[in-house]
Amino acid sequence: MHVTRRHAFGLGAAALAMPALAQRGFPDKPIRMLVPWAPGGTTDVQMRVLSEQAGKRLGQPVVVENKAGAGGILGAQALLNERPDGYTLAQMPISVFRVPFMSQRPPFDPLTDFTYISHLTGYLFGVVVKADAPWPDFRSFLADAKANPGKFNYGTPGAGTSLHITMEQIATKQGVQWVHVPFRGVAENMQALLGGQIHATADSSGWGPLVEEGRLRLLVTWGPERAKRFPQVPTLKELGIDIVSTSPYGVAGPKGMDPAVVRILDAAFKAAVADPAHVAVLDKFDMPPMHMGPEAYTDFVRRQVEEESAMIRRMGLRL
Repeated sequence: MHVTRRHAFGLGAAALAMPALAQRGFPDKPIRMLVPWAPGGTTDVQMRVLSEQAGKRLGQPVVVENKAGAGGILGAQALLNERPDGYTLAQMPISVFRVPFMSQRPPFDPLTDFTYISHLTGYLFGVVVKADAPWPDFRSFLADAKANPGKFNYGTPGAGTSLHITMEQIATKQGVQWVHVPFRGVAENMQALLGGQIHATADSSGWGPLVEEGRLRLLVTWGPERAKRFPQVPTLKELGIDIVSTSPYGVAGPKGMDPAVVRILDAAFKAAVADPAHVAVLDKFDMPPMHMGPEAYTDFVRRQVEEESAMIRRMGLRL
């Protein structure tokens, strides 16, 4: 059969349009959102409100499933076995970009195994102790830890998380040796602290209500400036420790997703990030809205992976 240039062009245009046409009905069933943290923590609360608002825009519910443990990588790992149809997504904490470089057998490649859809926000991190602890501020805690190597411990949501790595960076800079105790989420972490099993907790701002109730004391925060809710508490930088840690994160799907589906999802998440109900949750936890679309988010991931892998090599961190 003879095919003219015009006919060939028409065939090509039709082929290009097919994915978009095929996905015109997307989504036509609920979407699963894997959240790799325990229920009730900062990320879980934020992701549930975000998912609810995104579901309203998509016309289908976005249903949160918790997959806690392993420092926040279980959602990403689960995506490896899912179809790239847009119906299974996961929150992607920064540990996804670190763990492969800390492992003898990397569980995945963060640059090639996922489709990055929308960047969302970052955390307010800080170190808390019990209200009756002997340290009025972070300097006194550091001084005590320095004078007693290995005596004091701290809890985090897991090995390889920003909380763990930043605490070890602080220890390196300050000449301190302390003991890391990983937990599965903020509830376990707080329970251990209040029960006296650990001396301090480094976690995201799920500790906020307990600080406001006077049951915990916030010693330091890790953002670029003081937290709006806790203006009396200094940042690491103010204490002469040149670290800012906010652990920004977003949403991804399995590799090879249809760009048309990615655009539909990103539009819904972008609107959900700015929705007043979601902004209220961000404000409650002192988290900034930080939306990026697929291209900007993918570039951001590339830079993060470069920085994180270099830092892990420099610090010699291994799981």
